[in-house]
Amino acid sequence: MEVVDLSVTGKTALNQRLHHLAHHPGEAHWRVLNPDGQHSLAVGLDAPITVEIAGHAGYYCAGMNKQATVIVEGNVGVGVAENMMSGTVHVRGDASQAAGATAHGGLLIIDGNASARCGISMKGINIVVKGSIGHMSAFMAQAGTLVVLGDAGDALGDSIYEARIYVRGQVQSLGADCIAKELRDEHRAELASLLSQAGVTGVAVDEFRRYGSARNLYSFHVDNASQY
Repeated sequence: MEVVDLSVTGKTALNQRLHHLAHHPGEAHWRVLNPDGQHSLAVGLDAPITVEIAGHAGYYCAGMNKQATVIVEGNVGVGVAENMMSGTVHVRGDASQAAGATAHGGLLIIDGNASARCGISMKGINIVVKGSIGHMSAFMAQAGTLVVLGDAGDALGDSIYEARIYVRGQVQSLGADCIAKELRDEHRAELASLLSQAGVTGVAVDEFRRYGSARNLYSFHVDNASQY
């Protein structure tokens, strides 16, 4: 294991060393000490490596991730796993706003709560939040899956496209064009798989409700003008 102490080695130097692995494979397991909430840690990775961040991280941690597994042993700021393409990001604390925003793939696991706009404009990522999420989550979500074991805030799934949402707790309100949908066997299988990947046990898939697009806003219609 390669150990990097950010109180000694700067963040830029760390990211440069991690980026180098995309073209020159090397140590596959890294541990980052004393992150102290610094922004943009472990961003732009493109190698099958594991990076453990021993503490809290700031904005955009693990943004644009490809292939890598990034584990944060604390809380994260705005935009964790933003625009992620593949790999896994696991936050063992809470996440601020816009977790998994615009991400195209991979798996984001948040052990605690996520703030507003979780999964905003998601394009294929799978997100599992073991706590609750804030308002406007999955706004304009295009593809992928958002699983919430706790509650969801106002305007869930506003202007959603074809992403799927599963919530176990209470939903404050649904956004424009987002409706409750039937939980069929294929959804139960998908949900069970994601819960297993996130290490969730002892929870029945039938405790969740599914939400998705009513498909009324796909094309402009004057009768729906007030919802745009």
